[in-house]
Amino acid sequence: MTSKKAATAPKPPVAPLSTPETPAVTTKKNSNAAKWGKASMDAGWTCVPNILIHRQKTLGIDAIDLNILLHLITYWWEDENLPHPSKETLARSIGVSASTIQRHIRGMEAAQLLKRIIRPKTGEKNDTNLYDLTPLRAILEPHALVELEERKTSRDKKRERKTKVAKAPKAPTT
Repeated sequence: MTSKKAATAPKPPVAPLSTPETPAVTTKKNSNAAKWGKASMDAGWTCVPNILIHRQKTLGIDAIDLNILLHLITYWWEDENLPHPSKETLARSIGVSASTIQRHIRGMEAAQLLKRIIRPKTGEKNDTNLYDLTPLRAILEPHALVELEERKTSRDKKRERKTKVAKAPKAPTT
């Protein structure tokens, strides 16, 4: 009698992303370069708090608002150097009109998510606005604290469930 084993196809080796211009990425599997590719990472990356995305609805931020905020964040390299892309630059990147950008920025300013700082310039036009995102940072903080507390509570409940092991009753001795 012969036993039949289920045939499984061998898994092909996972090769790091590489091109002739970009050598294979030889980093940890959880690194950004391993996930996105070296060229993409070399082109630039942005740190965005997850709470901004996860609590978008709670914060009253619609899809265009979030897109604008994400673009502004990409221009905010250092805390003291506020981002200042033009409305036209944002509009081209997002695929909407400059008036849509302006309307949404005014709305976010009214909701106290950001501060727009107008930079007057001699002549007819102002320089591009500065966008202060510190109000957003202040709004995100309590949401982040709630998120952290929810995670702690969840971990504690999980740990408690694991420690409660049902013990079998002892057999009567005769």
